[in-house]
Amino acid sequence: MIGKLLIIGCGNMGGAMLAGWLAAGEDPARFAVLDPALPEAPQGVTLHRTPPEGATHDAVLLGFKPQQLANLAPGLQSLTGTGVTVYSLLAGIDCAMLAEAFPSADAHVRVMPNLAARIGKSPVILAQSGLSAAQRSSAQALFAKLGTALWLEDEAQFDLVTALAGSGPGFVYRFIDALAAATEELGLERTLADELALAMVEGASALAAGADVSPGELADRVASPGGMTREGLNVLDANNALKSLLTTTLQATAAKGAELGRAARAKG
Repeated sequence: MIGKLLIIGCGNMGGAMLAGWLAAGEDPARFAVLDPALPEAPQGVTLHRTPPEGATHDAVLLGFKPQQLANLAPGLQSLTGTGVTVYSLLAGIDCAMLAEAFPSADAHVRVMPNLAARIGKSPVILAQSGLSAAQRSSAQALFAKLGTALWLEDEAQFDLVTALAGSGPGFVYRFIDALAAATEELGLERTLADELALAMVEGASALAAGADVSPGELADRVASPGGMTREGLNVLDANNALKSLLTTTLQATAAKGAELGRAARAKG
């Protein structure tokens, strides 16, 4: 069971998750951070600059860069022994690689949220090796506090899922920025274009989340035959232009995850 959690490397993603848990009402004393560069931890969360001795945590969450795994793993063995579950945010590092790096741990779990974990709105993808049913239930309860926790039974799909759910916000932000920039190019003042683009996407996303039809169906409902929206959709839909662009984008993103895994395996 996840009683106390030690976050090893509390950068943007680890920090967002910690903030999300605290905002959801979790006791700060449940968490500790091991990070030599972090200026300070949230009030009530213990901050370690070096690996603590006699640690009492039940799980660790790896939040450093995947390229650092081979160098850091030997020094973390005392923190990942019997009775500890290793949770990992390391892109491209599969459960087998985690087990090789931390062989004494009870179980190994891959975790992929996005920065919306800070506000409890992130999908959290989980793939595991070695968890009992009770441990899986405990993990589900904890990570669900950050949004929607989903188990991926086929770990081979993890890089693709990461490309969509983990990297996807970056693509959405780029799309919002492009909408505003295009509107500016056509003559609207940029500050107003930014405000309108953000408000539009926020409302459209909220509506889609609560709708009983697919986003594709919603798009068609917005687009009256012969109207303005349909004219714009005709541009996006021509020769499957938007779908083709996003397919290429997701392929490149997922391939990078596989590349990171191969590089870490070679370095180890």
